[in-house]
Formats: sequence, C-alpha cells, structure tokens
Amino acid sequence: MKFYQLDAAQRRQQLVAEGYLTSEAAAAWAQPALPSSVGQALSENTIGEFALPVGIARQLQVNGQVYQVPMATEEPSVVAAASNGARLAALNGGVTATTTAHLVTGEIVFADLPDPSKVQALITERQTVLILAAQEAHPSIVRRGGGVQLITATVLGRFLKVTVVVDTQAAMGANIVNTICEHLAAVLEQWVKQTALVAILSNASAQLTTATVTLAPETLATKAVAGAEIASRIALLSELAQVDRDRAVTHNKGIMNGVEAAVLASGNDTRAVSTSVGEYAAHTGQYQPLSTWQLDQGLLVGTLRLPLPVGIVGGAISALPRAQAVKALGRYDTVATLQQVLASLGLVQNLAALRALAGPGIQAGHMALQANALAMAAGAHGPEIGTVAKALQHTTKDLATAQALLADLRQKG
Repeated sequence: MKFYQLDAAQRRQQLVAEGYLTSEAAAAWAQPALPSSVGQALSENTIGEFALPVGIARQLQVNGQVYQVPMATEEPSVVAAASNGARLAALNGGVTATTTAHLVTGEIVFADLPDPSKVQALITERQTVLILAAQEAHPSIVRRGGGVQLITATVLGRFLKVTVVVDTQAAMGANIVNTICEHLAAVLEQWVKQTALVAILSNASAQLTTATVTLAPETLATKAVAGAEIASRIALLSELAQVDRDRAVTHNKGIMNGVEAAVLASGNDTRAVSTSVGEYAAHTGQYQPLSTWQLDQGLLVGTLRLPLPVGIVGGAISALPRAQAVKALGRYDTVATLQQVLASLGLVQNLAALRALAGPGIQAGHMALQANALAMAAGAHGPEIGTVAKALQHTTKDLATAQALLADLRQKG
C-alpha cells in the first residue's frame, strides 16, 4: 500500500524501516503531544491544548538529499499537494536550494536629537567600542562563534536609527538581539544624554533563501492535459501574478500553506516568518509573487526566494517535545538545512497548486480530501468516519449529504 493508505501506526513503522525514525521515536510519536507541566510553563492562563495533526510531506529531494518533512496543519490537501509536488520535482532531479548567512537585525531609535548627524558620525567612529559592549551583553553567543557583525546609523527625518546586525548561530535569535539592543541602548543613552525611543529586533530580514527546480514538461502531464500545455499555463499564471495583486496574494498563500505548516511543526514562530515574508513580497513598493515560473529552452524553471527567520535551538523549539521530534525526523541539523527544506517545500507546494490550476482545477482534488472532515462535521465517530467519507466520494460533497449518509448508516446499523 502507498504511504497515505496506511494508518498512523503503519506509517511510523515504515519511517522506522526507512531509517527516518528510531523505534523509540516512533513510540514517542504515539504518545500525547504535550505534558501538562510543559504547557503550563510555556504560556499564560493555560486551560488545555489545541492540537493539530502532523502529516509528512514525503521524499522531498533538496540538494541531493531526501527529506521527510513534518507539517502541522488541519488541511489534508496541503500535505497531499506537497508530497505530489515533491514527487514531480524528484522526477526532474529534485530542488536546488541556497541560503545566505543567518543574521538577525535589531534597531535602536532616538527621536529629536539636537544634532543627529554628529551622533551618526560618533557611532561610526566608535563602532569597535559598541561591538565590545555587545559582546559583554551576550557573551555566550560570541563563544559559539556569533555576535554583532555590524552597527550602522541612519538619519530618518526626526529619528536616528541605529541598526545592529547579529549572527545568532543556531537560534532564531529574537531574545539574543533584544538583549544586545537594550544593552547598547543604555550605552548610547549615556553618550547622547537622551532616552532611546525603542530598542528591539526587526522582523524584516534581508537574509534570503532561494529554491529552484527545472522540469521537463512531459513530467507534468495529467490524464487529460499534455505536459507542454500545463507548463505553458503555469508560466502564464506566474506572469499574471506579477501584474495582478489579487492573484499574487493567492499565489503566495499557496506557498505559505506548506512553509507555515512546517515552521509550526518545527516549534518556530510562524508570526515572525509570515510578517517577514509579507514585508519581502512588498519590498519593491508593489506586492509581488514570491516565486516565478518561466519557460527556458523548452523546460519549466521555477524559482522561489523568501526570508526565513527560523532556528533549531532555543525557546519553544527546545522546550516542546514534539518540536525536538520534528527536528530529528526532518534531519534539521543546521539552520541552513531547515531554511533550504522550507523554501523547497514552498516551491513544490506552489508547483502542485499551479499544476492543478493549469490542468483539472483545484476543487475536485481538494473536496475529495475534505470527505473525512465533512463526515466528522456531520457527527460521525470511529469507523463511521471512514464509511461516510467513502460514500461521499460518489455523491455531492457537502454537509447535508454527509449528515444524510450518516443517518442512513446508523439506521441500517
């Protein structure tokens, strides 16, 4: 049977057989996700948990390595599309991904200084002093090979903005950067005899991850549509997204379906990622698609570029048992690996969605995968869910039909 046809226990055992899970890890995945003591410590006013299923995007090939990518999402078509997109990419040699150095930016801002240009020059002159002060604020990151890389000052109208660029190593880095910025703000306040307006990290990021895939059109063919036509229509859809904001937003949402599900599963901050990506999509002054698809000498080439402010240690990543299990299963041994897998996942997610749009359309496959959710919404439990979902595949897929099928099943039972 195919992976999606197995039950959860069988899927875990297959991952053990493939070497992606140990027997101990497989057993841990079968246990409740979060001990109550951990939940109480991580959040405020805790009353329970809000659970999401974790599915696996299968066999995503990135830079010659194959990854099983855990995704936390309630939407079955997202995981199915990611796996299908990964399959299409693998038929063409997989995805190639690169990323720039993992740097996080902070800002310290003063307002209405008497002579901001003079302070700007002073900061440039005393850069070494400030970097030494930053090292004192967070010596552990320096010992790990990171720390402040650059400090610059910019006059923005009535504001003087001091930008602090930090290598946060394996951590996403929010707490590290905030600590350093607050310490440096205290130093600068002594110099300028004025209190800083703000000292905090920025969720904007100039550090980008790029994923690229090159596809032979014949590998995109469906039962009804030739591959060359699908490739041509995907390129047209990409061009449309560059001139139509409405399409660009939906185009990017399809990408983030995969990226955010994998970010959430990894224990990283989905809000930081989504705001950073949103800023980047509009950084030219016009909202743009994160990916482009174009025909090049008969081949379809897709490229996705986006910021991914994530880490593999610290905060919830280290505190959540499931996040640690995801890190092991995903084989995220460095921040760069996680970023490259996330970008590649977004690209193949986009590919699967565009192929569906260019071929049979989105809704048929989407609704087929919604059958279980409809059955549960109708009130089905246990074995009833599968029976009603199976019956829905042959009729109208809506809640009223699911309720009628469930009532008929119970009457006969």
